[in-house]
Amino acid sequence: MSKFAAPTPPLGGRGVRTPELKKFIEDQQELFWYSPVPKGETVSDELLVETMLNYGTMEDVQEMFCMIGVARVAVIFKSMTGRKKLNIYPEIYNYFSLYFDKYAS
Repeated sequence: MSKFAAPTPPLGGRGVRTPELKKFIEDQQELFWYSPVPKGETVSDELLVETMLNYGTMEDVQEMFCMIGVARVAVIFKSMTGRKKLNIYPEIYNYFSLYFDKYAS
């Protein structure tokens, strides 16, 4: 099993919240600036992926890949449609579409 493998919970909710992932979300709290209270475990997988891809550093994204798994992030990313998809900047969406097609297929 690769270091990028992770459990695959159903889409639309929260995946497995390991202590490391909880800490990661807490450490990224400034990216969830619009929320008056800490997000912590209430962040959906889709919101976490969207926020990290749009506003996180490449190191943040790589850390997310290690915790959730590249394949799982790719599934979440590709399942975003409509407004959720449009919330990702076009340049970011294009880059990660190509990235996931190459590395998560």
